[in-house]
Amino acid sequence: MNTKKRIWYIFIYLLLLVIAFITIFPLLWGVASSLRSDDELYRYAMPFTSKTLIPQKPTFDAYVRLFSEFNFLQPMINTLLITALTIFLSCIVNSIAAFSFAVFEFRFKRIIFSIVLISFMVPFEAIALPLYNVVNQFRWVDTYHGIIIPSIADGLVLFLFVQFFRDIPMSLIEAARVDGASWIRIFFNIIIPSSVPVFITAGLMTFMGQWNAYFWPLLVARARRVQMIQSALGSLRREHFVLWSCLYAGSITSSLVTLLLFLPFQKYYVQGVLGSGIKE
Repeated sequence: MNTKKRIWYIFIYLLLLVIAFITIFPLLWGVASSLRSDDELYRYAMPFTSKTLIPQKPTFDAYVRLFSEFNFLQPMINTLLITALTIFLSCIVNSIAAFSFAVFEFRFKRIIFSIVLISFMVPFEAIALPLYNVVNQFRWVDTYHGIIIPSIADGLVLFLFVQFFRDIPMSLIEAARVDGASWIRIFFNIIIPSSVPVFITAGLMTFMGQWNAYFWPLLVARARRVQMIQSALGSLRREHFVLWSCLYAGSITSSLVTLLLFLPFQKYYVQGVLGSGIKE
């Protein structure tokens, strides 16, 4: 290897290290801040030194206060339950709808599918207030189903299923019909077993959307008994001050749950995205 090429490789590695540090810096900051007291956090925030990222007197007081004083476990349980039900119902409803779009021919199919595609391009904030009025009329405010039901139908998830189902050979479905299989049996015995990666991908997408949801739960789940995790984190911001160490501890706890779920299914997520024809 000549000198110019060696210098180029060193430059590339240094650049990648800088990019990696910039990427993980917020995480390092969050972990370090969650292990400090608020006084120490303010003392070493500026100017930036090694003490900014290395707690001088590490303490788990923020985590203890988070679960003892602020009862953070209840919002976590609420969020896990709501997210699990949303994933189950969303996968069932969207996959059945996608099966119809992928297999059957019916009037206005393209128009309806175009509306579905437009639906996930509309910002949620644009429909939040009309949706809240509907939920309020059904008296679903401060209930689990007020959070779950509006989140079931998802245009992006449906599109994901449609793209994947279209790649399943129609000859397989036609052979099953010739053998006398009903459409329900075809869906549950052929389509679903052949579509495990896309179901996992759709589940992860739904999980991320519901776990990180803030605006909608803030509107319809204000009561403590149904409060979700992001709303609980927002409540740590008081009128005249912010409980920064507890806020960082809650953010790290929330992120760990996401990582523990996402990492084991990462390869299925990639397979589902590639199989659906979506390019990131």
